[in-house]
Amino acid sequence: MSWYCDLAPGHPVHHAYHESEYGFPLRDDQTLLERLSLEIFQAGLSWELILKRRTSLKEAFAGFDPHILASWNDEAVPLLLQNPGIIRNRRKVEAILENARILMRLKADYGSLANWIDAHHPLVHKDWVRVFRRTFRFTGPEIVKEFLMSTGWLPGAHHAQCPVYTRILAANPPWRKAMEHGFSYD
Repeated sequence: MSWYCDLAPGHPVHHAYHESEYGFPLRDDQTLLERLSLEIFQAGLSWELILKRRTSLKEAFAGFDPHILASWNDEAVPLLLQNPGIIRNRRKVEAILENARILMRLKADYGSLANWIDAHHPLVHKDWVRVFRRTFRFTGPEIVKEFLMSTGWLPGAHHAQCPVYTRILAANPPWRKAMEHGFSYD
């Protein structure tokens, strides 16, 4: 994804995300649910639009707190769809709420979403897509790839010449550990 490393530095919308979030390993359930949700909202749209609406999305979806979202029933969907600050796509909104419920079940079984991912890691992309599609809603190949790259489970968020790449390596993302043990993501 080297194009992002060329576009983002100094960009008014992309810079901060590129420099301090994209590709860094995450373990926190709430932040992981937010990242998965943002990737779902982005499907068919630009990442710039999602970053511009991120604050509104966080406000509308209770900061992506899985405990809160998992408790929302179907009556929340029409209310959310009235909010002009979010991406008003019924399937995506329903998927976010259902994914919060799924995350809570995974948390009961694995302790956290990160632990669930760890239990499957490492996998090549096509296998990750199968695992996510069996488990979560609205998780196609691009969403799964971007979610796992952006959270440190798949390589490719930054090219090796990008200054952020060195900081990612220092954070010891799961993909690096897997490669050090001989796993190939090809």
